[in-house]
Amino acid sequence: SEDEASRRHGRRGAAQDALRLYHRVYDVFPTSPLAGEGLYRAADIRWQIEKSDMQSRPSAREREANLRGGIDERLMKQVMKKFPDSKWAQLAAFHLLDNKLCGDWEGSSKCPDKEADLYEKYVKEHPESPAAPEALYNAASRRAALIEIYKTEEEPKKSEQAKSQAISLGQELVSKYPQSDWSSRGQTLLFLVQQGVPTYGN
Repeated sequence: SEDEASRRHGRRGAAQDALRLYHRVYDVFPTSPLAGEGLYRAADIRWQIEKSDMQSRPSAREREANLRGGIDERLMKQVMKKFPDSKWAQLAAFHLLDNKLCGDWEGSSKCPDKEADLYEKYVKEHPESPAAPEALYNAASRRAALIEIYKTEEEPKKSEQAKSQAISLGQELVSKYPQSDWSSRGQTLLFLVQQGVPTYGN
């Protein structure tokens, strides 16, 4: 069902079927080694469906997260409660960050600065998470964007500081998670920042 749902012209309702079947693994076999994964995958499918719906609304471009309808967090929080310290709980915590992100930055430093802090905090709290490399990359890319944004705000010192932070985060990503797909992206970002190539703006 999940594979069918990922196809462009897949069977209608396949995603909901996959969600229901994954949740039944947890419902019927709550002590199974697969129960945590089953509950997480059910939560993940619901999250993806609701996130897609949220992004299709005009309010998705609102800068402040509280000005748009958030994604229902109950199932993700259930994963974290029932299977604490598991990789499924760590992945669920990563998803929850979506509800704290801005829609459109509107060229202001406030949003990318806040988002970089969120991702850096996540990595500190969940260094073993499968999502840690992606979170590090997201933090680095936002610090890189701030280099140009601070220049438009006439904050040269903050721009230099953002450059230093972007390089540090990129190096941390490449050294800590060399086997991750995000490592190669981190290397590209590092090169651009070190060469003074803008990564944000026209």
